Amino acid sequence: MITDVPGVRVGHYQRLGDGWATGTTVVLFPDGATGSVDGRGGAPGTRETDLLLPENLVQRVDAVCLSGGSAYGLAAADGVMRWLSERHQGFRVGAEPHEVVPIVPAAVLFDLPRSAWGNRPDAEFGYQACENATSGPVPQGTVGAGTGAKVGSLKGGVGTASTTVDGFTIGALAAVNALGEAVNPDTGEPWATGPAQPTDLNTTIGVVAVDAALSKAECKRLAMSAHDGLARTIRPSHTMFDGDTIFAVATGARPLPEDLRPVALNTLCTAAADVFAAAIVNGVLAATSLPDLPAYQDVSRRGTDASTP
Repeated sequence: MITDVPGVRVGHYQRLGDGWATGTTVVLFPDGATGSVDGRGGAPGTRETDLLLPENLVQRVDAVCLSGGSAYGLAAADGVMRWLSERHQGFRVGAEPHEVVPIVPAAVLFDLPRSAWGNRPDAEFGYQACENATSGPVPQGTVGAGTGAKVGSLKGGVGTASTTVDGFTIGALAAVNALGEAVNPDTGEPWATGPAQPTDLNTTIGVVAVDAALSKAECKRLAMSAHDGLARTIRPSHTMFDGDTIFAVATGARPLPEDLRPVALNTLCTAAADVFAAAIVNGVLAATSLPDLPAYQDVSRRGTDASTP
């Protein structure tokens, strides 16, 4: 799981049933982390992504917020900022410990039709997701940002995976909500096929984390490579109706060998594609394995309350 990377915590908060099918997932970095982002879809919904450009001031992020609710769901990041500010974590702008601005890039996916209109994540979702965050096992499937997700004709969800390469640990978390069909990367064939609306608005969003010491520019390369994993597992991907966005963060615990830095970075980029593909597969399989939800349905009408993980 992405929490296999030391210094990474994950929390979900969602509401499911009684007209709700949406939620928020937060990836926290208690000690901060270098970050960047790469967006490939034609309909992105994001916040603070310009800040992650290598030439801009802030070098480290405190959390990444992933949420349902389309552009409305970006408000969940306000709750993440409040939670962090209460703990004096953020970019220091004054002499006192509490004078900080938490750095919380965010991305959202489109799940509005799966809830009653007006039911969407707000700041409280982000705050509660932080309250639920741990460094332990991460619930997968119909949780957090993946609560109202779908992928083609199937239910989508949150998935996570990790691997180790050359002594580094790299993990990924994906909220899978795509216009295209989910594809088995081992066979190249869809897990299932069925009717999907060609004008659906969707978006797969996620985070890749590694315990290496990388620059913002190197994190950008990591995020770019992770999109290769997305393309292996979603067909078609990066459409005009998806806002596919992947963040990459490096906790800095282990340096790259300077004499072979480009080679080491290339190895991590290859692993980023593999691990993000695995996270997508895990998210789809976890969501569709529910016995009462073999394929995408209107989960807001299931009548259950899963407001906590």
